[in-house]
Amino acid sequence: MPMPPSVTRLSKDGITFVSNVDRTQYTIKELSRRALYDVAKFIRREVIKEIRTLPGMKRGKRPPRGIHYWVRSKETDLQIGFGHSKRGLSGDTWYLIQQELGSRRQPKRSILRNVVYNNIDKIRLIEGQYLSYINDENKALGFINDKTYESSDNEE
Repeated sequence: MPMPPSVTRLSKDGITFVSNVDRTQYTIKELSRRALYDVAKFIRREVIKEIRTLPGMKRGKRPPRGIHYWVRSKETDLQIGFGHSKRGLSGDTWYLIQQELGSRRQPKRSILRNVVYNNIDKIRLIEGQYLSYINDENKALGFINDKTYESSDNEE
C-alpha cells in the first residue's frame, strides 16, 4: 500500500485547515510492522541458538527451517512458531512442537516461550527504536518497506 496523499486542505472563510491524519496513521502502522519484523528476526535467531544447545541439535538445517514467523499487515501483529518446512520435507520438525508443549514421551521445554520472556527488555528496545521515528518523517519513510514480511530460510 503506497503512502496516502500528503495533506487534505479545506478552506472556510479564508482559513485553510490542513490534515495529516491519514499520512500519520499510515506511518505509525508501517513503523509498527517494521518493528515487529525485526523482533521476529531477533526471536528466531535466539530460538535457534537455544535449540543448538540441546543434545542432538548441534548442526543440521531442520531446526532453523522449522521456525517460521509472519507479520500480518491488516492486523499489525506477529505470529511466530514451529511448523513443517516450506521445502516439502514431510515430518520435518514435529519434534520441535512436542519439545515446546511437552508430550507423553517428550518433556516440556518451552524454548520459544522462555526466549521471549527472557528477552522482553530487548524486544521493548527494538519496538521503541522504531516508534521514536514517528517524530521525524524522513527517517520513518527510510525504514518503511512496502512488502509482506514472512520468514525466510536464508536468515541464520
